[in-house]
Amino acid sequence: MDAVEMTARIGLERDETAALGSRSAKPPRPTAHAWKIVCRDPGVTVDELIARLIDRLAPFGGAIGELVEELNQDEGGSCAVLQVVRYLNADGGEEEETFSSDPAFEKLPGQHQLLGWHLDRRVLQFLISTHAELDVDEYC
Repeated sequence: MDAVEMTARIGLERDETAALGSRSAKPPRPTAHAWKIVCRDPGVTVDELIARLIDRLAPFGGAIGELVEELNQDEGGSCAVLQVVRYLNADGGEEEETFSSDPAFEKLPGQHQLLGWHLDRRVLQFLISTHAELDVDEYC
């Protein structure tokens, strides 16, 4: 199913799309389509980033879940992924803080301020209701 049809079915305009091409020239057709909602806000933890995405997606959770359930039957696996990719201390990544005005803040050597995260019940329920997997990648 292409991203245009996914948008119509979900009722939320996507931020980005992707199509993975076939490895075979006969027939030349996309083998996978991606419908994406993105958040590229700098300086937030994984749980803050996911909460922002869920805030946008929650009103459409029922439609997402129905579509994913249908696509999973056709594909035989999970086709929905909440994917988080962050780059820390790299070009275009987040600079590491070396101090804080909070007197209770104790930074350990090598401890980046954006590491560590927590998923609350609301996020877990959303992932379950939409039949989605969670994939978090962090690079330093």
